[in-house]
Amino acid sequence: MTLLQEIESALADAFEKVLGERVPTPVVPSADLRFGDYQSNVAMALAKKRKTNPRALAQEVIEVLNLDGLAGTEIAGPGFINFRIEPGTFARKAGEQLRDDRLGVPDCGHGRRVVVDFSAPNVAKPMHVGHIRSTILGDSLSRIADFLGYEVIRDNHIGDWGTQFGMILHGWKTILDESALEADPVPELLRVYREVNSRAKEDPAVLDTCRSELVGLQAGDEENLAIWRRCVDLSKEGLQRIYDRLDVSFDHWLGESFYNERLPGLVDEFIDKGLAREDGGAICVFSGGELPDDQDPFRIHKEDGWKDNPAIIRKADGGFLYATTDLATVEYRIDEWKADEIWYVVGAPQQLHFRQIFDACRRWGKKADFHHIAFGSILGEDRKLMKTRSGDNVQLVDVLDEAVERAAAAIAEKNPDLGGDEAREVAEIVGIGAVKFAELSQHRMTDYVFSWDRMLSLQGDTAPYLQYSYVRIRSIFRKLDQDFDASSVKLVLEAPEEIHLSRLALRYGELLPTVLDDHRPNLLANYLLELARAFHSFFEACPVLKAEGVESRDSRLALCELASRVLSHGLGLLGIRCPQRM
Repeated sequence: MTLLQEIESALADAFEKVLGERVPTPVVPSADLRFGDYQSNVAMALAKKRKTNPRALAQEVIEVLNLDGLAGTEIAGPGFINFRIEPGTFARKAGEQLRDDRLGVPDCGHGRRVVVDFSAPNVAKPMHVGHIRSTILGDSLSRIADFLGYEVIRDNHIGDWGTQFGMILHGWKTILDESALEADPVPELLRVYREVNSRAKEDPAVLDTCRSELVGLQAGDEENLAIWRRCVDLSKEGLQRIYDRLDVSFDHWLGESFYNERLPGLVDEFIDKGLAREDGGAICVFSGGELPDDQDPFRIHKEDGWKDNPAIIRKADGGFLYATTDLATVEYRIDEWKADEIWYVVGAPQQLHFRQIFDACRRWGKKADFHHIAFGSILGEDRKLMKTRSGDNVQLVDVLDEAVERAAAAIAEKNPDLGGDEAREVAEIVGIGAVKFAELSQHRMTDYVFSWDRMLSLQGDTAPYLQYSYVRIRSIFRKLDQDFDASSVKLVLEAPEEIHLSRLALRYGELLPTVLDDHRPNLLANYLLELARAFHSFFEACPVLKAEGVESRDSRLALCELASRVLSHGLGLLGIRCPQRM
């Protein structure tokens, strides 16, 4: 049980004694430590309902409150109950945290099965900078959910079916460079697509040929299917190399093509159940009429009032759309995987699409907790969408390569003794960690500027700063003559910096579950920065190896051990590794 939970439980007992009934008693960390470590406004809320004086109610509660020495209490302002944790409590709880493999984090997922849909690049196209957010956010949320006790299924819903394959098939048969394909398939497939696309814009005959190739693929032409399969396999190989560098993995790669055979029956079912109807030759899902117009995703406001805003699930020519595939995907995830929750880590522009999908699924009877985990855009230094000079999307592999190259240069300058394979490995860890942290330290809906100098700085709110903090801690232990067993140490906390470092370490178990309340890894990222700053303040104020007395030295070493474990573990949940040297 976390310190916060212990206080909440004791407070609930006290209110029950005073009021004769059990009531919710939320307690929160204090925004200002001058008013204690935690505080609660429950007395004010309940006094208003009962038309009594909140300070008087708070006083009654405090008189029967049994904290068993955890903290002192005081009443502040109109009726806040403040809790000031005793140094001995911090020491005892920090010792418990050191001996706990979970570092004080409760298992709160209760085995709920959640499908996380993230990354989802298109086949035959390289991943670009726009894929950073979905891939890194989705991976981190999956790691956190998994650690908190959820049963996580990671699904990479790749775009492996669609109109672009008509052009790729034609180009494969006419202009493909096999040697370039073998060397690096994705750039060659992109070149083929772009060249055929350019020709099709100038020559209608080329466009007609591409359309006939696509029709052949959809009709099951063996040659075209064989090309398509090889194209998908080669693309997956190229994508996997990037995922390996990012340390990102998936349980499934069920792309759009996996659901093709389900689409005709799905549309028929929607028609039969009255969930969709024909409109202008197309089959569309309209409003169910259960929601107010301003909350209904199938209604839109125009100059002359509210109008229908249907989702097409079968075009007039018989073709299917993303909405159809997404509905089939939901059906599979719920019926086959028994998903309790489905999280879509997809950009903010798709908000209306997912609102329609979720509403249609609700009316269809597909029960799960649906979440669209939206995010903003990555901007260049000019505060416009990040592009190359030619106007193309910046490729993700180029971003990673440059991050590692810049990290290598910075490391060589700071630590010229580091060389060879170790230097290359550290540069990879630091460079890719910097890219990830630049993403995860932002509120996911923020449009942020991609700045190399800022993200690779050893000072400020960066991954290298956190990694350096970890390295600095571990360097203390390398100076010892023998291994140090922190689990057997009794902590004694006296200096304010010691107490504050333990205070922040203990907040780990309180904070981590809240990250999933609104799917915000930035809460964890910012917590780790605060913890690192607390460590540096502690390290400057409190000698460790030169502490007065063995008891003080060992206590401070144990505190260092705890800080390093929480830093390393928290960064690991963000998908960021820690080097041993920098």
